[in-house]
Amino acid sequence: MSESFRYIVRLFGQDVDGTMKVPYALAMIKGIGYNTARAIVMKTGLDKDRRLGELTDAQLKKIEEMLSNKQISGLPYWMYNRRKDFESGKDMHLVTSELIFYARNDIEREKKVKSWRGVRHSLGLKVRGQKTKTTGRIGTTVGVKRGAARTAAQQAAPATQASSSSSQAKK
Repeated sequence: MSESFRYIVRLFGQDVDGTMKVPYALAMIKGIGYNTARAIVMKTGLDKDRRLGELTDAQLKKIEEMLSNKQISGLPYWMYNRRKDFESGKDMHLVTSELIFYARNDIEREKKVKSWRGVRHSLGLKVRGQKTKTTGRIGTTVGVKRGAARTAAQQAAPATQASSSSSQAKK
């Protein structure tokens, strides 16, 4: 590793491991998956086998500028993580805190409109049609204490033996 190598690189307001190869390092950023990272690397003309810490400041700036306007030029619309935005109608690709902000606003809008999804969100239940009989339970579990269970079983045992012996006597 050369002297200009950086082990931690600041990218999109987040610290990323500089020892990772560029596509894998970009995939560590919230909102960028591996396929999107590979597309970014191809569009910028970088070598996908280089380490992130080897890139110059100009190359890092080029990567950040690709997503600064919330769109990646030359990338097909179906690779964006926010298509047909509710307010603007545009296709966007959001990263880090912007992605969290937009998702939170979507949920709040659903709650305000009182749609099915919004009601499920407000009640803290599953939203996407999953079963809720056994999974997704919250709160403390109701357990049985060993001593209490044993005494209850012992008290119930003589009563059942007495009833079974009386039924045998009738036969």
